[in-house]
Amino acid sequence: MKGYLQEIHPVLPVKNVVKALEFYVKNLGFEIAFADDDTKPFYAGVRRDNIEIHLQWHDEKEWKAVDRPSLRFVTQHIEALFDEFKTKDVFHKNTSLKKTTWGTREFAFYDLYQNGLTFYQDL
Repeated sequence: MKGYLQEIHPVLPVKNVVKALEFYVKNLGFEIAFADDDTKPFYAGVRRDNIEIHLQWHDEKEWKAVDRPSLRFVTQHIEALFDEFKTKDVFHKNTSLKKTTWGTREFAFYDLYQNGLTFYQDL
């Protein structure tokens, strides 16, 4: 029997887990999957559809040493998702839905702590 990779749950570094949870829930339509504490979590997860992201607190003193990850989300109905997020004030001035030379339509922006988020659909 061969091993099977079922899912991946990326862990993003954040300075404040509560604020990060608020960003993902209010702005991106995720729901809270779990938190290690009800009032002051240091580790929590958010879920939307089949995607789960974990958020882990990092001390601001160590922040410069933390690499900024970038996530790519495979989506369906990319135009509807773009329109949804456009109303949430999460885009930077250069965010646009564009067709790429590698055969996708995609858009990208950063979360509250500069983690890169790219959403795309194959053409």
